[in-house]
Amino acid sequence: MLTNRITDIAGIRVGHATDLRLASGATALLFDAPVVAGIDVRGGGPGTRETDLLDPERTVERIDALVLSGGSAFGLDAASGVVAHLAETGRGFPVGPARVPIVPAAILFDLLNGGDKAWGRFSPYRDLGYAAAAAAARDFALGSVGAGTGAATANLKGGIGSASAEVAGLVDVAGSGLQVGALVAVNAFGRVTVGAGPHFWAAPYEIGCEYGGLGAPAAMPADAFDWPRKTLSGAGASTTLAVVATDAALTKAQARRLAVMAQDGLARAIHPVHTPLDGDAVFAVATGRVPLADPVLDLARIGDAAARTLARAVAIGVHRATVPPGWAGPPAWANRFGG
Repeated sequence: MLTNRITDIAGIRVGHATDLRLASGATALLFDAPVVAGIDVRGGGPGTRETDLLDPERTVERIDALVLSGGSAFGLDAASGVVAHLAETGRGFPVGPARVPIVPAAILFDLLNGGDKAWGRFSPYRDLGYAAAAAAARDFALGSVGAGTGAATANLKGGIGSASAEVAGLVDVAGSGLQVGALVAVNAFGRVTVGAGPHFWAAPYEIGCEYGGLGAPAAMPADAFDWPRKTLSGAGASTTLAVVATDAALTKAQARRLAVMAQDGLARAIHPVHTPLDGDAVFAVATGRVPLADPVLDLARIGDAAARTLARAVAIGVHRATVPPGWAGPPAWANRFGG
C-alpha cells in the first residue's frame, strides 16, 4: 500500500529523534542495501559531512544511510550516531576485515528558536542520530519532528514533509511503474506561501488535498514577492534539506544530475530560495531496481517527476507543522489557517 512518502521506494526506511526541550532533532534515512547517491548544493551557507565522496570520480560507489539534522555545525554529530548504529549491525564499506559505514549528512540552523541549547561540553546530536537510526521504519511522522522540530520559514513554522509519485511513461519488464519519492526538512529564509495568504507556491503540483486543497490564488496578491522578514534571520540562519529517491538504476553521475533537476522543486515551492542565507542541499539516491532503457530521456522523466514531488513535499512539511513548547519563532500553519 502506497503511503505518499519516500518509503514507497522499496528498501528505504526513515526514523526521527525529537527533543522538544532542545527544540531540535535528527532524521535518518537507512537503506536496506547500499545505494548510489549524489548531491547538489545551491545555498550560500551549507553544512555537510562526507559529501565529497559522492562525486562521481570518488572511489566509494554507494552509501549506507543519510542524515538530516538541526543544530547547525553541532548537528553534524548526528551522523556519528547513525554510523554507530550501522556498525553494530555489521554494515559498511569493506576495507579488509573492517567495515566503515558511509553516512553523508547535512544540517540546518535552529539554534535561536527558544529551545534549551545549554548542553555543556558535548552536544546531544550523536545520541539523537543513534535514536533516529534505531527508529527507522517504513512509516514515519511528518511535520515538527526530527530535523524539522525547530525549523521555520519566513512567516510559518517549518517541518518534515514527504511525498511520492509514479514516473509517467516508465515501467519495468513486469509492467510496474518506476517510483520517485522525496523527503525534506523545510527551514527556509523564504516563504512557501504566496505572500501572507494561505495559498502555497506549490499549489499547481498538489495531488488531492494533501496540503489543504486551496489551489492558487484567484489573483496574485500585492505582497506576493515582498522581501521576507524572517524572525530568526541572519547569515546562515536558514537551510532547506532534501532527499529525492528513485527505484531506477543510476550511476553516480546520473544521481548527481537527478539532484540538480530536483532542486527545481525547491524553486517552485519557496520564494526566494538558494540565497546566501540558506544552505540548501538536495541529495539523490537510487536503489537500482530497474535499469533505464534510455539513459538520457528516462533520466529526464525521473528528474521532472522528482522536482514536482519535492515541491509537494515542501508544502506538506509546512502544512503538517506544529509549534513545540517554548517556541520563539513564527506561528504554525495549522494555528493560522486551520490546516
